[in-house]
Amino acid sequence: MSNVTLAASAGFCFGVKRAIEMAYAEIEKNNGAPLYSYGPLIHNKEVTRDLDEKGLHIIEDLEGVHEGTVVIRSHGVGKFLYDALEEKGMRMVDGTCPFVKKIHTIVNEAWNQGKSIIIAGDGKHPEVQGINGWCGNTAIILESPEEAKAAVLDTEKDYAVVVQTTFRQSKFDDMLAILRQKGLKMEISQTICSATEKRQKEAMELSQNVDKMIVIGDKKSSNTQKLVEICKKNCENTVHIETICDLVLKTFKKDDRIGITAGASTPPAIIKEVVVTMSEIENVNVEEVSFEQMLEDSLVTLHTGDVVKGTVIQVVGEEVSVNLGFKSDGVIQRRIQQRYNSSSQPGCTAR
Repeated sequence: MSNVTLAASAGFCFGVKRAIEMAYAEIEKNNGAPLYSYGPLIHNKEVTRDLDEKGLHIIEDLEGVHEGTVVIRSHGVGKFLYDALEEKGMRMVDGTCPFVKKIHTIVNEAWNQGKSIIIAGDGKHPEVQGINGWCGNTAIILESPEEAKAAVLDTEKDYAVVVQTTFRQSKFDDMLAILRQKGLKMEISQTICSATEKRQKEAMELSQNVDKMIVIGDKKSSNTQKLVEICKKNCENTVHIETICDLVLKTFKKDDRIGITAGASTPPAIIKEVVVTMSEIENVNVEEVSFEQMLEDSLVTLHTGDVVKGTVIQVVGEEVSVNLGFKSDGVIQRRIQQRYNSSSQPGCTAR
């Protein structure tokens, strides 16, 4: 068996998990009224696709939207959306990460006190755009030490400095050192999420002690990209995948020391698939067999009416997903699953 180590904090963080649970709760109790997510709830295509199929549809603005419920994404939004929803009389479910919400409060209060705002972060990221929306979109956004060095700032002004929750601490420290050299009057808020710091530290330590590193997460996920950046500095054999199907198995050997971490928007089921596959890599000839071939070889043939054993892998609302070893997971109603839980013969009917 391959030596596989999974980072302890890989996968969903508190804020993301909270937003997803809120969204599924809204779907479950929805009575057919329009249900929207303002922008992708999280940066993970698998999750957003499932939410869309269940009735939570992504919108990028409120044009033409006049009724229903809007779920605010975990990255947060600017004050304008809260005002617009109130004006339209629409219901809102706020899935903003509490750590991000804290930054909104800091920025809004500082701005109302007449301070200028500096945000350390990626200006194209929705979290930073949302933060900027709490100071009338007047913030100075700096993404790197080079930008901090080039910024023309007024030493007579009072500045409030905040940082994107998923920003690298070392980069932020370098930027602060440069801003201090400019002699600015600054009130600095350390708003990098503690879970982000822990995940990045674990990734750094793990990547220093393995032969190959796998980072799982959506290509658009900022915190995942930072994990990739950190791991590549320590382990040149670092690969970034979104799901198990992105893995090229022939690049791995059964005696490799393999490290695995995942971004804050990566579901547990996707991580588990990767861990299990890499742990059993000695069972295949990785020079000749692709993951798709392994999958096909492992599948069983099922027919309607068959009674088989399966493993419960997810419970969402009243539906229970069961791994049957088939191309698609089985789906049964929760009340049926509850009945099987009390039975000595667990199983479900293939469908």
